[in-house]
Amino acid sequence: MKATVLIDNIADNGLLGEWGLSIYIEYNGKKFLLDTGASGQFMGNAGKLHINMKDVEYGILSHAHYDHADGMGSFFAENEKASFYLREGSGENCYKRNFFQKRYIGIKKGTLERYKDRIVFADGKREICPGVFLLPHSTKGLAAIGRRNHMYIKKRGWHPDDFSHEQSLIFDTEKGLAVFNSCCHAGADTVIREVADAFPGKKVYAVTGGFHLHEREDDEVRVLAERIRKTGIEKIYTGHCTGGKAYRILQEELGDKAEQLYTGKVIEI
Repeated sequence: MKATVLIDNIADNGLLGEWGLSIYIEYNGKKFLLDTGASGQFMGNAGKLHINMKDVEYGILSHAHYDHADGMGSFFAENEKASFYLREGSGENCYKRNFFQKRYIGIKKGTLERYKDRIVFADGKREICPGVFLLPHSTKGLAAIGRRNHMYIKKRGWHPDDFSHEQSLIFDTEKGLAVFNSCCHAGADTVIREVADAFPGKKVYAVTGGFHLHEREDDEVRVLAERIRKTGIEKIYTGHCTGGKAYRILQEELGDKAEQLYTGKVIEI
């Protein structure tokens, strides 16, 4: 399995960066796109990296936030064949809400209707091709995390986000399960446990994505690092919403288990 970061907050080698994430993945001869960043800039980076978006066979949206979804239109304009898998229940209804202020952070309005013929809504644990799975959260009480992060869903009123629109993308490799969860809102350790529970007898080797730590205190990051260590996972590749300071703490605590994501980074498992 080979994964190439098409866009992240950090960029290198003349590539563009933005607050968003997009990753191109090759696995057993198949080509996948996880997320599309906050704009179409990932497409330009793909061209510079000699990656042809027309070859992508499967698109996956990790969750219904703009910084992962708003390049979908650019992708569909280039690629005419790939279905794009969203978690069942995803909508254009995610907000950041604090006291009397609210800010829309969801999928660009009109996207789901405009591209309804290309979108597939996945429910439960779903194998989209041999060895490749989509998995929703199974942990209860995630709305408390949404409330703490001031994230809400507007659906017949306001409700703290329970991240039922978020999913993990999982590849079965020779080293173990390679897990991609672009923001890990439930906690990276929680995602690892959910995957382990869903695949009994399988080793969870690596998790890749943002860990949503850019607003967390140092002590909270150190506690999470210890929880990650206890899962027994061998590698974490993290960036985007993890934040630079939190990443440095993770690296202090986890050593070479932790690697920084950046635009252009290649991961081979």
